[in-house]
Amino acid sequence: MSSPRRSDPAEARQLEMLLAAAVVLVLLVGAGLAGVVVAVRPGPDEAPGYAQPAAAPAPADAAARRTWAAAAEPATGVPARALVAYAGAEVAARDELADCGVSWVTLAGLGRVESNHGRFGGTALDDQGRPGDPVRGPELDGTGGNREIRDTDGGRLDGDTTYDRAVGPLQFIPSTWALYGADGDGDGVDDPDDLDDAALAAARYLCEDDRDLRRGDDWRAAVLAYNRSQAYVDRVRREAVAAADGVR
Repeated sequence: MSSPRRSDPAEARQLEMLLAAAVVLVLLVGAGLAGVVVAVRPGPDEAPGYAQPAAAPAPADAAARRTWAAAAEPATGVPARALVAYAGAEVAARDELADCGVSWVTLAGLGRVESNHGRFGGTALDDQGRPGDPVRGPELDGTGGNREIRDTDGGRLDGDTTYDRAVGPLQFIPSTWALYGADGDGDGVDDPDDLDDAALAAARYLCEDDRDLRRGDDWRAAVLAYNRSQAYVDRVRREAVAAADGVR
């Protein structure tokens, strides 16, 4: 009669790990069948150097935002009316996009790069947050390094019935505006030429896919979604940092 075989400690440990993994898999599958959403924590920040520049939160009160913007304009170089729009979008996003953490500084970085805060071509924002002369991008006809995008809005937003054009201070393509357009100033109209509306729409777009813009990898992915160019990301970040530094 042979003696019983002793269990190998390494084999026993491996068996324990396999059993534990099987239990987790069963729980996850069961949760899915039961309609339970299983939260998955993000891993380590892959690009911490691109984290959204830190800045004090924008004032929640509209009158306080106007006062804050007037004081911040000289140091930031951002027109006060544009600061009001970016700050208003941040405040609105605290409720609508609470887990995203989008800051006015990111929107200011985008606004500077896209249209110099609505001042492209020598125009300026009026008191309603609209450029005096509409800001339009070139025809997206596939030339000059641009994609070809045939008209999607019948010319309603961009005035072009053949090809689409980017519209307004934050340069929304009509088809993108159809998905993310917002009424940031509560006047009952969502208008990409209105920076209040465009800033909130940009916040929605940046926060898509459950991004947390306080994480560098998410912030970089968000800005790349706006324009798939690393040089563009770096320029937006420089402008966002400059705006944040202006109010420290």
